[in-house]
Amino acid sequence: MQGTRFPLRAAGLMAAVSLASVATSAPVLAADDSDKVLYVYNWTEYMPDEVIERFEEQTGIDVVYSTFDSNEAMYAKLKLLDSDNSYDLVFPSTYYIDKMAREGLLQKLDVSKLDHFEDLDPNLVDRDFDKGNQYSVPYMWGSAGIGYNPDYVEEGALTSWNDLWNDKYRDKLLLSNDMREVFHVALASLGFSGNTTDPDEIKAAYEKLTQLMPNVRAFNSDAARVPFMQGEVDAGLIWNGEVYQANQEGVPVEYVYPKEGIILWMDTMAIPSNARHVDAAYQFIDYLISPEVSKEISEYVGYTTPSLAAKNMMDPEVRDNPVVFPTQQDLARGEFQTDVGDALSIYQKYWEQLKTGH
Repeated sequence: MQGTRFPLRAAGLMAAVSLASVATSAPVLAADDSDKVLYVYNWTEYMPDEVIERFEEQTGIDVVYSTFDSNEAMYAKLKLLDSDNSYDLVFPSTYYIDKMAREGLLQKLDVSKLDHFEDLDPNLVDRDFDKGNQYSVPYMWGSAGIGYNPDYVEEGALTSWNDLWNDKYRDKLLLSNDMREVFHVALASLGFSGNTTDPDEIKAAYEKLTQLMPNVRAFNSDAARVPFMQGEVDAGLIWNGEVYQANQEGVPVEYVYPKEGIILWMDTMAIPSNARHVDAAYQFIDYLISPEVSKEISEYVGYTTPSLAAKNMMDPEVRDNPVVFPTQQDLARGEFQTDVGDALSIYQKYWEQLKTGH
């Protein structure tokens, strides 16, 4: 089964989730001091049921599994839970790890307890958002680059983010409905970091995006391959997994790693500071990054395993597919999103102006 990216990590517009709404709708976790239970909070449609069932059978630990559809919702709920009603394992994206760690919401990890940590790709650990993996372990990752339909776009016509501004793509482009990713495109095209907090650089990106809008036909973070499949767009910003899924379904979408660098995302595993079943959390993390299990999850969700051992077990058709696994050169030029702190409100202001035209 291939999952779409949207249910896995929702778009920037989800940022409007408030503490009040979470408090009203969130179920209260039952207090349980038993070592044989584990409370997990993960993205929707991001893990096969069989994976959880086998863990329960192997360990005797009962996994109580809940889901969220945005980092904002996850973060808001964790802020509300005390030590009597806490999760034991959560799955934040990169730009929430440093934020949550700074706020004391995560506990430091001892990766020596993870037998399979050494199987992880060295390029995906010890990143700037969590040096030394003090708070997080990679779960799944992927990229956002340029997709195009070769029936309508010449090979080699799109090599740079800047190429999207070409007038020949008027009303023919797709953008994700994700504030940080869309701004990342413009910032990279201007030579800036996608994680800048400089108000002048963010403003410059907004002004450049206003020039792109005549080319934009749609914002889509649901199933981004569908507008390509239906012939609504010729090119645009798209996640690598969506391109892979489109190709699997017989749709000719090509994937380009822009010369300025791809947008990288990673969803991780972290233990909340008030977790009650820490040993069980370590067991589950190590189980999930074991080669066989990580391979199974990757094939289920359609995104990339961080385990080199799991990658080596995959069919060469998948393992050697540059859409799924970028080259080391492409990976080195990419940039993971990190927390931008108070500058987030600047991004949000310009995002609203961009979407409304005011």
